[in-house]
Amino acid sequence: MSVRTRTLTALAAGVLTALLVTGCGQGDDPSGATPSAAATSAAPPSAATTAPASAASPTPSPSASASTPVVDREIVVTIAKRRVSPPTGRITVDKGKLVRITVTSDVADELHVHGYDLGARLPARTPASVEFRADKTGLFEVETHETELVLFQLVVR
Repeated sequence: MSVRTRTLTALAAGVLTALLVTGCGQGDDPSGATPSAAATSAAPPSAATTAPASAASPTPSPSASASTPVVDREIVVTIAKRRVSPPTGRITVDKGKLVRITVTSDVADELHVHGYDLGARLPARTPASVEFRADKTGLFEVETHETELVLFQLVVR
């Protein structure tokens, strides 16, 4: 990868991080922050180097390919009429496990995994996923931005 490519990648990651951080938990008009057309990831460089390539660029829909590693924990959530199923709670995973979160919403929105700074567009009625290595311990909220729904709290031990 050339120095220019790395610089542009780092710049894009910084811009995405700033957009996600400033838009998260704010009471601002959501029309002021337009999510990107593709899933976003602004993980720190250390996470990008230890995580699989798919963690740096989560796909907007679940797909399996020959190069996709086996997922250790798959979490599937459905949102209908502002109700989260399964109901909001805590989900525990072991540190180092490969996690895939797949969400289907009845309205367009954006998924965000706090602490890992991962996001994905949620087109209405179409499953979207983020996949990452759970390499940080702690309690992390997984939420939607537009509807401000907490989907669950991810506990990494």
